[in-house]
Amino acid sequence: MNINSPSSNKETFTPQDSASTLKDNIMSKSIWMRLFFMLVVAFLYSVSRVVMGAVVVVQFFWVLFTQDKNIRLMSLGESLSTYAYQVTLYLTFNTEERPFPFDVDWPKQS
Repeated sequence: MNINSPSSNKETFTPQDSASTLKDNIMSKSIWMRLFFMLVVAFLYSVSRVVMGAVVVVQFFWVLFTQDKNIRLMSLGESLSTYAYQVTLYLTFNTEERPFPFDVDWPKQS
C-alpha cells in the first residue's frame, strides 16, 4: 500500500505547505513584536550588567574599608541576578513572560 495515496489517513506535507508556513511566519506580527521586545530586553540587560559591575566594585571597597557587607548592595545584587535570570529565560524562548518593565515587576530580595 502506498502511504502517500489520497486514500491514506495520513496527511502529506508538500513543499508548498512549507513555503506557505514560512510566509505566514514571516508575515506574523507577533513574531516581529517578539523581536522588538527581545531587543529592548537585551539592551536593558546590558545596562543591568554595567550596574552589576558597579555593585561588585563598590561592595568590594565597602568590605575593604569597613570590614562589613553593605546590606542594600547585597539586596540590589540579588535583584540584578534574578533579573538576569528572567531575561535569559525570555531571550531563549523558555518563557513568554517578559521581564521588567513589561510583564513582571522588578525582582524582590527573597
